[in-house]
Amino acid sequence: MMSEQEMGIYLFCGIQLTEEEDFGKAEIEGEETDLFTIRYKDAAMVAAEVPMKIFHPNRQNLMMHQQTVSKVMEKNDTVIPISFGNVFKTEDDIKVLLENLYPQFEKLFPAIKGKIEVGLKVIGSKEWLEEKVNENPQVGKMSSSVKGKSEAAGYYERIKLGGIAQKVFEDLQNELKAEVFTPLQEASEAAKANEPTGETMLLNAAFLIDRDKEQQFDEKVNEAYEKWKDKVKFHYSGPWPAYNFVNIRLKVEES
Repeated sequence: MMSEQEMGIYLFCGIQLTEEEDFGKAEIEGEETDLFTIRYKDAAMVAAEVPMKIFHPNRQNLMMHQQTVSKVMEKNDTVIPISFGNVFKTEDDIKVLLENLYPQFEKLFPAIKGKIEVGLKVIGSKEWLEEKVNENPQVGKMSSSVKGKSEAAGYYERIKLGGIAQKVFEDLQNELKAEVFTPLQEASEAAKANEPTGETMLLNAAFLIDRDKEQQFDEKVNEAYEKWKDKVKFHYSGPWPAYNFVNIRLKVEES
């Protein structure tokens, strides 16, 4: 006879809670389950009952976690994101955790209350990037010296050509930081320039803004877009909880 699967409690986020709120349900790996809160003083964890196992960070699971936290944000304006995949054995374990985290939460609540995070990625168009590289006089000379040479004979010229292209690209990243990131940083509560990812990304930024100033901030993003739209693509996302500005990473002890 098969034994029943042991159940655990999955954590989504921390919130400040002064009265009970209903956050609905979450669908975790095809199973629909109620969301509930575990409280300590004015802090609470939003959680769901799940099978006691390791949840793999595949795309579907990561999206489920993110979408559930976003759903909580729609009803609560003080959301502290918790990293993906934390499952605890009992509610008592979470109460102990919450009690230990409470001094951090108490400081974070006023800092993030009514704040949201938005993300901006700026991707250079390949045509424009190539044009900027080719404008460099050294590139023209070196390109012609590589032409007609064998792969081996033109090896060092190609390395040098790559170095010049990299320098042009870094200059463009600095230009975007000055022209786009800095004005938006000044209009936000906090800002973070993350490492760009991918070959053509020029800016990878996150901004913490007041929820009631989202429209004004959007307008500033649109102004920047109007100046740069012929050269780059803007990927503007959010609102999110303050993932880039709050770092609560839990380590579940192995039993």
